[in-house]
Amino acid sequence: MLTVEKLMDKLELAPIELPDGTRRITGGYAGDLLSWVMGRANEGDAWVTIMTNMNVAAVAQLTDVACVIFAEGVEPDKETVLKARMHGINLLGSPKGIFELCGLISEAMLADEHEERN
Repeated sequence: MLTVEKLMDKLELAPIELPDGTRRITGGYAGDLLSWVMGRANEGDAWVTIMTNMNVAAVAQLTDVACVIFAEGVEPDKETVLKARMHGINLLGSPKGIFELCGLISEAMLADEHEERN
């Protein structure tokens, strides 16, 4: 089972707020238009974005994603972190680009599936 903590280790992601590292990752989503993410991200996704305002935490809560990964070295503002803390949302950071992160998440999920089958 691929968890937020396992993904952190595999992708060398930095924890920003980590209330539930054991949360299972069941998919992935990349997007920055918050209304678009609200309608398309799924529960359990690892959501990759460069958006950093507190509405990210609101969308993460609404969609029930497993974690939000801030790509390209962007850092969320204080209000985002506080809102994430209040609602138990995992926030992670990476200097890697969105495209690279999505590929690495996909690889990690495929490797995890393979491990579970064997």
